[in-house]
Amino acid sequence: MQSSLASPPSTPVITTPAEIHDTRRPVSLAAPNLWDRIAIACRTKGYSLSTERSYVHWARRFTLWAGKVHPAKLGAAEVQGYLNQLAVEREVAPSTAKQALCALLFLYGPVLGRELPRLDLQAPRGKTRLPVVLSQAETARVLAATQGITGLILRLLYGTGMRKCEALRLRVKDLDLERRTITIREGKGGKDRTTMVPEALVPELAAQLVRRRKLHDLDMARGMADVEMPYALDRKLPGASKLMPWQFLFPSPDYCKCPRTGVIRRHHLHQVNVERAMRRAILLAGIQKRAVVHTLRHSFATHLLERGNDIRTVQELLGHKDVSTTMIYLHVMVRGGGRGVLSPLDSLVPA
Repeated sequence: MQSSLASPPSTPVITTPAEIHDTRRPVSLAAPNLWDRIAIACRTKGYSLSTERSYVHWARRFTLWAGKVHPAKLGAAEVQGYLNQLAVEREVAPSTAKQALCALLFLYGPVLGRELPRLDLQAPRGKTRLPVVLSQAETARVLAATQGITGLILRLLYGTGMRKCEALRLRVKDLDLERRTITIREGKGGKDRTTMVPEALVPELAAQLVRRRKLHDLDMARGMADVEMPYALDRKLPGASKLMPWQFLFPSPDYCKCPRTGVIRRHHLHQVNVERAMRRAILLAGIQKRAVVHTLRHSFATHLLERGNDIRTVQELLGHKDVSTTMIYLHVMVRGGGRGVLSPLDSLVPA
């Protein structure tokens, strides 16, 4: 076991960049390479595409660091050396180091069938970071600087507390304007939950449904109305993938290739569009905080607590498994000063 920064081994086995797995193409079940095996193991366990891509990415980075030696010929010493290099030379955040560790443990466990010693491979401990939260006035300025479909999505994120991917994956059937509810399917942890429809967004969402119907009719006329279905529902419910209820509420402007099957169809709007709209709105609103799309979710929870809503209710709306996760927002909410305590400077009597 190496205690210091390990030097990358030699004896290359993987020789060309083309052998690095590209998650934009379907995996090969007939003759899977190492990257395909990682993807297959992730899908067997029901992991998301982002997790699959992350695990392949870190396995690729580790293999390149090791001089393109196949990971099966490496072991705990090399993994520890790579983690040391990430922490000391690259100075990555503890959360990034933990992600790399989880990916490599997955590589050697479910994929290669080898259990690494846990003695020197403990998960790095992260530091508690308070979330960035916008005030209500700042939130109003940001949302006023948005427009179009991305503006509607950003307003929906703040008005419901949904995660970015949850909003983009919304299907027409999960929006109930009459009952003012949204059903979020397969959220973080694979859980379903419901949240409210903001009254202010009802007209916009109704108009979006009309636009979605027109686009669906166009796709039907072209014979391109097929949509990605969860799990094996396309076989259990033949023809359902062409029906309006299963269509994504916020579709992509054009057809694209499915990264897992290679099928060309209309998917939901890419998250990059929403991220760009948020960056532009932050710039136009003159916000000096490091705010991103997820900041709207933090602001949603904090503003609800500031208005006196019960923390258990906020927990359910956010889909948190444990209320301790929701309690982080108690540290950033405004309560008449720092935790409601008057600063001694404000109580000084002038001399």
